[in-house]
Amino acid sequence: MSGHGFHVHGPHDHELEHAAQHNPEGMAGKLAVITAILATVGALFSYMGGATQANAGLYKNNAAIKKTEASNKWNYYQAKSSKQNLAELALALVPEDRKAGYQAEIERYKGEKADIKKEAEALEEAATEWDHQSDEQMHQHHRWAQATTALQISIAMAAIALLTKRRWMAWGTVGIGGVGVVVGVLAWFHV
Repeated sequence: MSGHGFHVHGPHDHELEHAAQHNPEGMAGKLAVITAILATVGALFSYMGGATQANAGLYKNNAAIKKTEASNKWNYYQAKSSKQNLAELALALVPEDRKAGYQAEIERYKGEKADIKKEAEALEEAATEWDHQSDEQMHQHHRWAQATTALQISIAMAAIALLTKRRWMAWGTVGIGGVGVVVGVLAWFHV
């Protein structure tokens, strides 16, 4: 521009002004919108990843509690077995007139052991179920983490595309973002 109010446009300047005035939705605008959408979806995926990881930890803790309770029941079962064994030994050693009392004790211990065994097996089954649920939550957590990572890579690619003005990188942004969304959908459906 000269000092006398006369302005000469070069072809490049003219194209930039034209693009700015008539195409506000150029590559930068489109990538900004895509980046905002990816960031929002990524935040949701990240939240779900954290929630499933927390659930997996809680379920694993419940499994450990049930395993401890089952172990306690099996110890109680063993104690009853020891008492039954002592009663059986006494039965063999005592005179005939006292054998009926020991025989009754033996039968009582057998009945108690059967109940304790059922309780211990039920606790072991519950522990196994909690472990299974924890494993499922960890699998889902990994899916959410994979989806979030793909979206983060996509957002970084959008920044590179803006800086380098490379259209193929913009398409890469959309492609990798799409992969992240698909993996997030898989996580949602527990696949």
